[in-house]
Amino acid sequence: MSYDVHHPLFGRLYARFSPKTEARGGAEHRRELLADLRGRVLELGAGNGLNFPYYPAAVTEVVAVEPEDYLRARADGAAQTAPVRVTIVDAVADQLPFPDGSFDAAVASLVLCSVPDQASALCELRRVLRPGGELRFYEHVRPNNPRTAAVWQRADQWNIYPRIAGGCHAARDTERAIRDAGFDVERCRRFPFKGGPVAAPHILGIARR
Repeated sequence: MSYDVHHPLFGRLYARFSPKTEARGGAEHRRELLADLRGRVLELGAGNGLNFPYYPAAVTEVVAVEPEDYLRARADGAAQTAPVRVTIVDAVADQLPFPDGSFDAAVASLVLCSVPDQASALCELRRVLRPGGELRFYEHVRPNNPRTAAVWQRADQWNIYPRIAGGCHAARDTERAIRDAGFDVERCRRFPFKGGPVAAPHILGIARR
């Protein structure tokens, strides 16, 4: 599947307001997400590079995929001051230009909500991971409350929220999608987080190929 990702207005708004989200707890979530990572890491949907400062020294390289032009330029700037080597790549989630098994770990951070096809994106992540490799995930997910979930579902189906939020879908059950893609979920913490751009439950955890 080939598609263009072009959300210049959303990209600028995200870059402007994301520091507030980080100050309200997002930064601590990113530290938890990346703790003790090692080896060569693929980051899917790097955005403006908010994860880069938190990669530990045991990471030998981060290959950061970001298809949106404005955010990719911001990520390139953030890479210059990262504590590890970061390479920025223009690519989309379901056509990753990397050989099978070429990464020790993958990071999906507030991105699996916005990929057009979660199953395809997760299949690609699994493909490029070596056997036993980790998937670290930090995502907002479908609310448990049926009424609230139904509202978000309608907003997704009618393309209301995705249109204004850079393709974001707030009604996805991302943990289940990770399991359905063949990953073994070793740890998954679900928690409320009102400091983010979407006032929805979040999950943070580790899965393994």
